[in-house]
Amino acid sequence: MVSIVEVTTRRQLRRFVDFPNQLYKDVPQFVPATYGDDLEDWDKKKNPAFSYCEARCWLALRGEEIVGRIGAILSRKANEKWGTNRLRFTQVDFIDDAEVSSALFETVENWARELGCSAVHGPLGFTDMDREGMLIEGFDRRSCFFTYYNHPYYMRHMAALGYVKDVDWVENLISAPHDETTIARWKKLSDYVQHRQKLHIYRVRTRLGYIPLLKQFFRLVNEAYAPLYGTVELSPAQIKKYSWKFAPLINPRLTCFVMNQHNELVALGVSAPSIAEALKKSRGRLFPTGWLHVLRAFSKNDTIDLLLIAVRPDLQGKGINAIILSEVMRGCQKMGILHAETGPMLEENEKVQAQWQDFPLEQHKRRRCWIKELNAVPAAASRETICQ
Repeated sequence: MVSIVEVTTRRQLRRFVDFPNQLYKDVPQFVPATYGDDLEDWDKKKNPAFSYCEARCWLALRGEEIVGRIGAILSRKANEKWGTNRLRFTQVDFIDDAEVSSALFETVENWARELGCSAVHGPLGFTDMDREGMLIEGFDRRSCFFTYYNHPYYMRHMAALGYVKDVDWVENLISAPHDETTIARWKKLSDYVQHRQKLHIYRVRTRLGYIPLLKQFFRLVNEAYAPLYGTVELSPAQIKKYSWKFAPLINPRLTCFVMNQHNELVALGVSAPSIAEALKKSRGRLFPTGWLHVLRAFSKNDTIDLLLIAVRPDLQGKGINAIILSEVMRGCQKMGILHAETGPMLEENEKVQAQWQDFPLEQHKRRRCWIKELNAVPAAASRETICQ
């Protein structure tokens, strides 16, 4: 017998956040998210998204044992922007049991109906800066700290529960070039674009040098990412929150900020040494000793995560990406980086896909946002299908 319990206490929330560490403890590809960030997501005093969101989360229990979890977010700002009436599900995990997955999604769908929503979709977060998309390809590959890992059986459960594809994201593993001919060619192209567009690179020696640009950074992200699926504009309070979250990851050798002749930020690229193994060792906890593993990852690594690339809309398609890629490429050469892993990219976003076409790459992961219209078959009617 499965019971669904809403998370209302700090102890329950800790169990909710830690459940993936239990479920995937024997899965080498799983990488935990940062434990403190996941706790703060559900704290109304610390997450500015609660100014326009309602959110609840639940545990599925058999006796005292946790067998599943799920969260749900009503983003009024997203519904208003996109002209929809949807509830988002988020942070969902469950054992391979039809009773468990059905009970979890019935709970979310019932709340959606109470709110008057017409559909449920996800996994999505409070903002586009949060994790999104359920893994459907690449289960044998190590995850990133900013993406979900899940078992292959999740797809079978989702389909049986009446969920279908809304959009997919893909991820690439890129081999970093080290030959001088390739690096010189990209440098020449970068210099040409800078001269033609009257641009220059903002250079600093330490992470602290980027602090004056952080507000411009997120304003540009708001503008460049506005047309992408599910995005909402970050508020000033959210910009402050994410500034503190991203600032420690910035490495001057792997980051490029492009300015115009008026010293306005018009393009950016941020990458960082992968901290996946560091978070595995600490189970996502940065304190008290997890930061030691992260610092080691920053100084000795062969893989970087490509976290963000953004170009002001009026300059897109004018070669600005060559400036960013040239800078990051040279940084990889100096640091001995062999591989670069992209974050999730919408499969229909041809502009962002095209920027990698000149590099040796493998499209090694795919993840999905599922959707269910609430006049579809109820979850309870699908349990036999899940078991087949």
